[in-house]
Amino acid sequence: MIALRLAAALASGLLFGFGLSLSGMLDPARVRGFLDITGPWDPSLAFVLAGAVAVAGLATLARRRLPRPALAERFELPGKTAVDGRLVAGSALFGIGWGMAGLCPGPAVASLVLGLAPTAVFVAAMLAGMLIHGQLAKGPERPAGGGP
Repeated sequence: MIALRLAAALASGLLFGFGLSLSGMLDPARVRGFLDITGPWDPSLAFVLAGAVAVAGLATLARRRLPRPALAERFELPGKTAVDGRLVAGSALFGIGWGMAGLCPGPAVASLVLGLAPTAVFVAAMLAGMLIHGQLAKGPERPAGGGP
């Protein structure tokens, strides 16, 4: 079962990377052209976004009809659904980074195969930021038993 899950994950990742490449999402200049609504706006990535929303919507409808996933015991859904300050701040930070770099995590990892130094630097910085956040999000260590 583990081998089948790994094969499915690999196939999904390859398909996702191919789709990103085919759609032009690996080109930071094209992404910036889409995000720059005050300059020479490139609306072509809006079709990519619309296609992604449509696929996600269909997958959500299908998930509601399935008792469980094909390769797992249960669906892994987020426990938090409230929009709070952390979510808004994180979303804003993500958007600012995407606009500045022209890359977000998926396309950045997929474009590593191109061998471009700026992409490698972006991915290294992204991973460092994830590690730092992971450490900061833990907070100070507390003794077992809930004491101060």
